[in-house]
Amino acid sequence: MSDLKTVLVLCTGNSCRSQMAEVILNHDLNGHVRALSAGTRPQPKVADGAIEALKLAGLPVDGLYPKDVDAVIGESIDLVVTVCDNAKETCPIFPRPAAKIHLPFHDPHGEPLESFVAVRDGIRARLVPAVRDTLKLSASL
Repeated sequence: MSDLKTVLVLCTGNSCRSQMAEVILNHDLNGHVRALSAGTRPQPKVADGAIEALKLAGLPVDGLYPKDVDAVIGESIDLVVTVCDNAKETCPIFPRPAAKIHLPFHDPHGEPLESFVAVRDGIRARLVPAVRDTLKLSASL
């Protein structure tokens, strides 16, 4: 088994896409990655639709809250994933070199629950394999 890799999922508000990605990566790649999320301009709370979409998939939602990127800047990050164009443009420089990938997802804020579910499913279908490939984790995960 490889060493635990730390993945930071970065978005603007850290209230939807990056929160869902954090939970999904921690669940689907459990024991191989430690996913964190943060925002360049965090919102006051995690979007209700994101919480509900995660619950519908049987994923944990306890303890989720938006964090500023400054709260995780000192972490030993192996991979930074930006999930919105704004975060990609304003991604900070980390003290230690880290691989970076950009995989944007639609922002479902203000849309029906089905939009949050579609984004959740897109994260699982596209982001999990991209992280697995970038970090060279076993395809059997």
